[in-house]
Amino acid sequence: MEKTSGKLLAMNFPVQEPKYASFGKKITADKALDQSAMLKKYEGLKKGDTIQVKFKSKVTSVCKKKGCWMKMDLAKGKETFVRFKDYEFFVPLNSDNSTAIVSGKAFIDVETVEELKHYAKDGGKSQAEIDKITQPKTTYAFMADGVLMQE
Repeated sequence: MEKTSGKLLAMNFPVQEPKYASFGKKITADKALDQSAMLKKYEGLKKGDTIQVKFKSKVTSVCKKKGCWMKMDLAKGKETFVRFKDYEFFVPLNSDNSTAIVSGKAFIDVETVEELKHYAKDGGKSQAEIDKITQPKTTYAFMADGVLMQE
């Protein structure tokens, strides 16, 4: 903005919209919840509840074998575990720290020790870290039918 005789003049610069690579069902970036709003949705769910929702956040980790799952950041140090509907699509293996928008179903899930060890192995964890997994875990789960990954 320029200041001229005590008044601010707005400059008209074009706003660069982020570009996204699309995976799965075609979705749009509009009306996606942020990570705090998504956490509030999860906190209102109990096991057996499912909601259709779209949200945007940072990818914290991704399956290093196929890109068949990813974890996304929620507020307050929480995260959601995202899988892809019917195993129909995958995301790039180097998606860590990318911004993504996912559309699909959010629900509460309880993962078995066997599942947790499998995901830890696919996530590149050491055998010592995998061996520490001894209890099932209640998770904020997400079954995505469409993903936009910011380029």
